[in-house]
Amino acid sequence: MRGEASQSRSAAGGTPSVPARVVERVYREERAAIVAGLIRLCGDFSLAEDVVQDAFSKALERWPKDGVPPNPAGWVATSARRRAIDLVRRADRFREKAALLRRLGEAEVEASPVVLPGEDGPHDDRLRVLFTCCHPGLSMEAQVALTLRVVGGLSTREIARAFLVADTTMGQRLVRAKAKIRDAGIPFRVPAGPALEPRLGTVLSVLYLIFNEGYAATESEELVRSDLCTEAVRLARLVVELMPREPEARGLLALMLLHDSRREARVAYGEVVLLEDQDRSRWDHAMIDEGAALVEEALRQGRVGPYQIQAAIAALHARAPAPGATDWPQIVALYTVLERICPTPIVRLNRAVAIAMAGDIPGGLEMMDALGEDGSLDRYHLFHSARADLLRRLGRTRASGEAYERALAVCSHPVERRFLKRRLSEFGEPSE
Repeated sequence: MRGEASQSRSAAGGTPSVPARVVERVYREERAAIVAGLIRLCGDFSLAEDVVQDAFSKALERWPKDGVPPNPAGWVATSARRRAIDLVRRADRFREKAALLRRLGEAEVEASPVVLPGEDGPHDDRLRVLFTCCHPGLSMEAQVALTLRVVGGLSTREIARAFLVADTTMGQRLVRAKAKIRDAGIPFRVPAGPALEPRLGTVLSVLYLIFNEGYAATESEELVRSDLCTEAVRLARLVVELMPREPEARGLLALMLLHDSRREARVAYGEVVLLEDQDRSRWDHAMIDEGAALVEEALRQGRVGPYQIQAAIAALHARAPAPGATDWPQIVALYTVLERICPTPIVRLNRAVAIAMAGDIPGGLEMMDALGEDGSLDRYHLFHSARADLLRRLGRTRASGEAYERALAVCSHPVERRFLKRRLSEFGEPSE
């Protein structure tokens, strides 16, 4: 559907017509709810997507002639439901489809809260789709792709670009994922009771993976994939809207907003700009205020998790009026707490950087050297570039240059490679 509405243009100037603009808005704002409602009724991801696609296409054809209906989203939902009934009637084994036809014929497609078996309360259909897409029976790759397709509304081609695979390959993966949900009988519901927390964690992890791929694209010529960042933020807003009492959901949304607020300042003239060198007037301060408020609300609930801590760290960076005003001791304290919860090499690396920036550069460098002993970070270019920066600050130019060379050797992103080459070009005669 994406891009189709733009084909309906007014005669003058190629501007989208009023009906086309309404179709685009309904697609953007209501499509996920309409698809989710149909999935609840028919239990078939592919059928639901196909009939909703068909309904939007019909809207593009008919609304310019007949006028925009008073309830555009309702028109699309009704059209999709009728199309589903028609397709089911044409299918083989009609008698086995009788119950499905009855459900489709009697129900309205809407995103109102409904209690389904196995749930502990009413939930929106969109939330059920998120949890179904992120079922542990699917691979993480399938979870991300299916979430982008069914909930995010991205085309197969857009998802294929994000995964750097051919359109046909991604199309086959999506078909297999939907078939597995159908054939394995994966339930279309939000898990109840003790099963909810680990599944919510998977949902948030998938959204964070989508955001991270946009924030630091692995292979794109651009450092930032704005489309993926925007989509991840939109989906995180949906989770917060549907599960307002989950502090980690708020923490993740806050973290995304605070990082994304620096988007316009992170690259200048095609090169990376480090945080301390960024033009802070180009940061989105409304986004910063929203993110900071969200993490404060989440922390007040008293159930602290890793996304909330990371968001609190990001808020300290974002609210500092200048690099020298950053509260590095508080950031060290937060990373210390985060390390207890998530003792990963990356968290330990970030804590070492914070210790160095708080004033103990030798101590931070010693921690980094200890982290590098087992070789687990050898292929991580940011480890070598962070170590190179501390060596540079200590005046150890030869060792710093060697570390930058190691970072360059394992870095594949063209924008980051240009930054590392520029840093290497700044070295004069080594001092050691």
